[in-house]
Amino acid sequence: MEIIFSIAIGILSASGTWLLLRSRTFQIIIGFSLISYAINLFIFGMGGLTIGSPPIINSLNFSDSNLYADPVPQALILTSIVINFAMTALFLVVILASRGFTGTDHVDGKDTKH
Repeated sequence: MEIIFSIAIGILSASGTWLLLRSRTFQIIIGFSLISYAINLFIFGMGGLTIGSPPIINSLNFSDSNLYADPVPQALILTSIVINFAMTALFLVVILASRGFTGTDHVDGKDTKH
């Protein structure tokens, strides 16, 4: 299962990096989103996702700490999702303002018409 998880993170990272190197703004936004998804999955993987376990340790029935889920990676991912949403919205506003000033949505300002 770990190999599939690692391959998924690698594909998301590679696709996001490839889209970031493009000159169109929509592709750059999607690239940032794919890289943030890859980072979120990486943090989940490093935190050791435990399915069906409570995130809080019961002090009356404490037996093994491996039976409990770690709530820190879950909190980090939730915070990351909120920050990513805000950054995407800010990026869209800046790109739309830039398009209004330059008349193109290429990052380098050159409009290639075929």
